[in-house]
Amino acid sequence: MTASEKTTVAAEPARPAGDRKIAGALLRYRALAWITGLWLLLLTAEMIAQYGFGVDTPSWIALVHGWAYFIYLILTADLAVKVRWPIKRTIGTLLAGTIPLLSFFVEHRNTQQVKRDFGV
Repeated sequence: MTASEKTTVAAEPARPAGDRKIAGALLRYRALAWITGLWLLLLTAEMIAQYGFGVDTPSWIALVHGWAYFIYLILTADLAVKVRWPIKRTIGTLLAGTIPLLSFFVEHRNTQQVKRDFGV
């Protein structure tokens, strides 16, 4: 290996995990961000109907959102470790599944950033 090849190799940024691992983690994160966001919207509508209008609604909607959010937390933490997000970004992304519509915007922004940084 020549000196110029060594310089080229050394100039490339170190990638914290393989591209395939990051691509897989990103896909799982995106899917759960959307699933969590949709179930949260349904939960919000259910709560408005129940407490605002006195409509008898099914109680399992909150349960499904809770489990979806739990899986979202795990998969978001997995992606955050693989791409080495700072703690503030990780916590903000984790909390995005608790505010209606926010998970969609945060997912879009995070996806653009990961694709730009890692080329996946």
